[in-house]
Amino acid sequence: MKDQLSSQGIKGPSYRFFHGSTKEITNMKKEAMSRPMNLSHDIFSTILPHVHSWVDKYELIKEIMNNRDNNYPKPETAPYTKKLLGDGLGTSEGAKWAKMRKLANSAFNAECLKNMIPSMISSIEVMLEGWKHHEGKEIEVSEEFKLLTSEVISRTAFGSSYLREEHFSDVDEIGLDIIQKCL
Repeated sequence: MKDQLSSQGIKGPSYRFFHGSTKEITNMKKEAMSRPMNLSHDIFSTILPHVHSWVDKYELIKEIMNNRDNNYPKPETAPYTKKLLGDGLGTSEGAKWAKMRKLANSAFNAECLKNMIPSMISSIEVMLEGWKHHEGKEIEVSEEFKLLTSEVISRTAFGSSYLREEHFSDVDEIGLDIIQKCL
């Protein structure tokens, strides 16, 4: 794969067994930190110089991901994969994909997410309050975060508490309702 991409002029960071690109990243950070910083809010190239240098190299990836001209079609999805993943953004094509992408983008715009913050904070406070009763005892954190996710989705999408009502058996059932609420 690396050779194929290199033959097309796409070169990524060098990789070495065991430590990957860590040495290259460390050297880039040291070099960036040794230079005087400009008086501006643009600190991206100083804080994450490796990402900054690689962004320009990967503009082709953006083009492939956008795929507006359909130059990079998705491979045919196997029936068992479609059953497993459903007919969502990852597996759909064309107009259906564009419609789903538009719905997802509008649901997760900054203003919509800002409006959800008080509900998220309230849900987290409820979870942490419950943890106080488990002082000195073991807590099943993965289960707690599943409940937190359900609670946040329930509050932000419907304004009701999942923990009190438990209307939904699965978090996935209500994902589309969040998207529609933000439209």
